[in-house]
Amino acid sequence: MRVAQVLQNPGEDDARVVQQQFQRVLAHIPLQQSGLPEISSALAHFVKVLTAQQDWLFHCYRVPGLPRTNNALEQYFGSAKRYERRISGQKSASPGLVIRGQVRLVAAAATRNNVITPQDLQPIDVEDWQALRRKLETRHESRRLQSRFRRAPQACLAQLEAEWDKLILPP
Repeated sequence: MRVAQVLQNPGEDDARVVQQQFQRVLAHIPLQQSGLPEISSALAHFVKVLTAQQDWLFHCYRVPGLPRTNNALEQYFGSAKRYERRISGQKSASPGLVIRGQVRLVAAAATRNNVITPQDLQPIDVEDWQALRRKLETRHESRRLQSRFRRAPQACLAQLEAEWDKLILPP
């Protein structure tokens, strides 16, 4: 379709030129609608959505080096999610993927492309590794607190109130 050709921008034009070409193509679609009655409502919706999203469509042409799509990133996360579902047998992603996603997604991508040796697993910068471990531990702690509340909400609330009283009313 002509819209896709304009958005591909083979001439590497700037955002203003691409947007003008895009608006010309959108202006011709209603004229062509009369010859295609079976898809006229779909075309009208297509024009409506594209018109509403014009500001976002051309942002990638304004910023040098910004890719036009995030398809590679979407495929990366989609494959990691699919891989996680196959391993766990669950339909949804495991809570571990949320907590340790920063580590697990990178590890999953790295192991697909090449073999990992024990030397590769050795931390290069121990301080960075320890900072990452602390960050992961805070995520784990927040998840543990959530499950404690679900198991015994009254006891958890009583503990929070006691801690609050210590902060408000010093001895």
